[in-house]
Amino acid sequence: QVQLVESGGGLVQAGGSLRLSCSASGISSFNAMGWYRQAPGKQRELVAVIISGATTTYADSVKGRFTISRDNAMNTVYLQMNSLKSEDTAVYYCYLRRYAENYWGKGTLVTVSS
Repeated sequence: QVQLVESGGGLVQAGGSLRLSCSASGISSFNAMGWYRQAPGKQRELVAVIISGATTTYADSVKGRFTISRDNAMNTVYLQMNSLKSEDTAVYYCYLRRYAENYWGKGTLVTVSS
């Protein structure tokens, strides 16, 4: 059974930094892994994803501020978030795709105070 466990969310002031982690268990490989977020009253949107182990994709709104990375040995993906803005406030969900199957974590709340 595939499980994704996120950690690292919390409350931070605007301009600050947070690092999110997502550990995957029950799976040894994947095609894509990364992060989505959903702000109150908005649709879930892509934040950053690693595809095929190497290619990274970022939402335009986070380019230059967020960095996604992975630890192959630990099946873990990280999201380093710098220069946080109030509009980054959302629940951040870990995402994993393996072939045609999609998996989601339960989410971790990031709140940026202005």
